[in-house]
Parts: sequence; structure tokens; C-alpha cells
Amino acid sequence: MATSKAKSQDLLVSVAESIGSTLGAIAAKADAAKDAIVGGTDTAVKEVKRSATKLVRKSKSTAKKARRSKPARKARASARKAKATAKKVARKAVGKARGAARKAKKVTARRGRR
Repeated sequence: MATSKAKSQDLLVSVAESIGSTLGAIAAKADAAKDAIVGGTDTAVKEVKRSATKLVRKSKSTAKKARRSKPARKARASARKAKATAKKVARKAVGKARGAARKAKKVTARRGRR
């Protein structure tokens, strides 16, 4: 027969084991909750980064489309045409000015010979 001292010792061991397993379960749950919270922050950050890169990509493609659009092409073409016309006018003006300067130089050179 077991004595009352042995019985109470068995009971204490049983209670200690029960408390230990409960504390272990609580610690595991707390650890899981912490991981879930930290992981949630990482996930949110990743989601924000992903949506930001999507937005940047979308805006770049929209800008490219705008540059290739018909009105943009027309505007660039008319700007090129205007630039070419301005250059042509400037070249003609420079040529005329040089011609006038040559003539004036010839006239003054002839006067000096007389």
C-alpha cells in the first residue's frame, strides 16, 4: 500500500507536469502570435512595395503611349518642320549678308585701285 506521503508527492508531480505543459502551450501560442504580427507587417510592406512598383510601371507605360500617340507625333513633326524652316531662313539670311559683304568689299577694293 502506498503511504499518504507518497500519494501527496505523486499528486504534486502530476500538478507540476500539468502546469508545465500549460505554460509550454501558452508560450507556444505567444510565439505564434508574435510571428503572425511580425509576419503581417512584412506582408503589408511587401504588398505596398508591390503596388508601388505596379503603379510606376503603369505610369511609365502610359507615358510611352502618350509619346507615341498621334497628336504627339503630329506635334513633333510640326516642330521639326518649323525648326527646319527656321534654319533654312537663317541660312538664306547669312548667305545674303555674306554676298552683300563681298560686294561691298569688292567695291571698296576697286575704289582703292583708282
